[in-house]
Amino acid sequence: MSKLGLAAMISPITLILVALLVQKFGGTSVGDPDRIREVADHVARCRKRGDQVVLVVSAMGKETDELLRLADEVSSTKPGREMDMLITGGERKACALVSMALHELGIESDSFTGSQAGFLTDTTHRNAKILDVNPYRIKAAVEAGKVPVVGGSQGVSSDNDVTFFGRGGSDTTAVALAHALDADACELYTDVPGVFTTDPRLVADARKMDQISFDELLEMTATGCPKPAMRSVELARSFGVKLHVRSAFSWVPGTWVTQEEPMERAIISAVTHDTSEAKMTVSGVSDRPGVAARLFRSLADANVNVDMIVQNVSEDGRTDISFTLPHEQIDAARSTVDSLLEELGANGTIADPDIARVSLIGAGMQTNPGVAATMFETMSNAGINIEMISTSAIRISCVVREAQAEAAVAELHAAFQLDRPASERADL
Repeated sequence: MSKLGLAAMISPITLILVALLVQKFGGTSVGDPDRIREVADHVARCRKRGDQVVLVVSAMGKETDELLRLADEVSSTKPGREMDMLITGGERKACALVSMALHELGIESDSFTGSQAGFLTDTTHRNAKILDVNPYRIKAAVEAGKVPVVGGSQGVSSDNDVTFFGRGGSDTTAVALAHALDADACELYTDVPGVFTTDPRLVADARKMDQISFDELLEMTATGCPKPAMRSVELARSFGVKLHVRSAFSWVPGTWVTQEEPMERAIISAVTHDTSEAKMTVSGVSDRPGVAARLFRSLADANVNVDMIVQNVSEDGRTDISFTLPHEQIDAARSTVDSLLEELGANGTIADPDIARVSLIGAGMQTNPGVAATMFETMSNAGINIEMISTSAIRISCVVREAQAEAAVAELHAAFQLDRPASERADL
C-alpha cells in the first residue's frame, strides 16, 4: 500500500504528505453558493497542508434534470449533438463558479471545459467513451501554482463536437484525469461518507467500509450501488488509480478502493439491490441450435442491454427463455422479440416490471462453500421466493419480487453479520 493510502486510513491527522490529488465534487456538493464556497474553503485547507489539487465538478444540484426538462418542452426529436451541447452547459457553469470562489480566497484558479482539459472521445452522443486524455493545459496550470477546475462528464469528439459521458460521468472524468496526471489519489466527494455494506436508508446498522477491492466495488456498482459510477471503477481498476470515496461535508476518511486486499478479507462484504430492471420471458421457444443466438443477437442489434438469462428444461421440444433488462428498454425488446416469434417458433412474450435483484458481494466467497446455502436458507425462512439466480466468482444474485427486495436486503445483511467488522463475524 502507498504511504498516502496508509496515512489516510490510519487517521486524517496523519495525512500530511505532499500529494497531487484529483478531487471530484458532485452536484449536491456544489448545489448552491454556500456549498460552492465550502468547496473552495476545502481546497484552501488542502493547499495549506502542501497538497496540489485538481478539481472536477458536476452540474449544480438538479441542473441536469432541469436542462432535460427544457429539452422535452421544446423538442420531441432532441438531436444527440444538441443535447450534449445543452447538458454539458451545467458543468461549465459550475466549474466557472467554483473557480471564482477560489479567486475570492486568494487562490489562483482557471476553469476548463472537457475539451480544454484534453479529453478526446468517440462520436457517440449522450454516452461518449474516452479515447485519449492529453491534459497539458492542466499540468501547466498546476506547475504555475494554480488550481484547475474541470467541468466533468464532457469532452470533444474526433468530429470536433462536444460530447457528454452520461450520468455519473464526472467520476469517470476524475479517474481518467488522475491517471493522465499520475496523481497520488482520486478523491470522489459525495453526499455519503463512503461505501457501505448495504444501503443505509434500508438498514440502520449498515456499516461504512474502510477499504474494499476494485473487484468487489465493481460488482457492487453493477448490481445497484449508485456511487461511484461503474465506468469510473472499471477505469480505476484498469490503470491502478487509488480511489477514496468520501463525504463532501466532513474531513472523516471514507472508503479506500485499491488493488490490495484487506489484511482480514471478509467472506461477504456487501448486500446490494437493484429495482431498475424488468424480466421478459419468451415462451414456447423451439429447442434447437441457433435459436438463442438469433434471439440475443437481435436484441443486441436493437441496443437492448440483457443481463441475467435463464432457459428452462425442454419439454416436447419447447422451452422458455427468460432474461432481465432495463425498464426503459421493455418496448424495444418486445418489438424485437415479437418480430421473431414465427422464426423462433415461440408462443409469445411476457414482460414483468415488478422484480428486483438482490446480490451478495464478497471476495471471500471463492473459498467458502456455505455462502449460497446460507443465502437461500435466509430467503426461504423469510418467505421470499427466488425466481432467477446468477453467479460470478465473487457475487451471487437472485431475482425476487420488487415488494420483497427491502426485506431480503435486511435479512441477508443480518444473516451475514455485516453490521460487525470481519474479524467479529461467526463462521457460516
